[in-house]
Amino acid sequence: MSDYKPISCEFHDVLESLATRHTNAEVEYLNTEGESRRINAEIRDVYARGGVEFLALSSGDTLRLDQLVSVNGVRLSDF
Repeated sequence: MSDYKPISCEFHDVLESLATRHTNAEVEYLNTEGESRRINAEIRDVYARGGVEFLALSSGDTLRLDQLVSVNGVRLSDF
């Protein structure tokens, strides 16, 4: 994958709020081939490792935050 591109602090706050409440969410993201994918899962955690931030989901999936397109209809590009 390419170098990590940090997301906006405001969108990060949205994700943190959802993780704190263990909210089930529809997450749209781009896979490693750049294809749009959707998953419905509980947001379990937002964390950083090695200078990269991740979203951990109840499905067992872990996504880089810069892969996200939207969460529950809130678009990253709007921030």
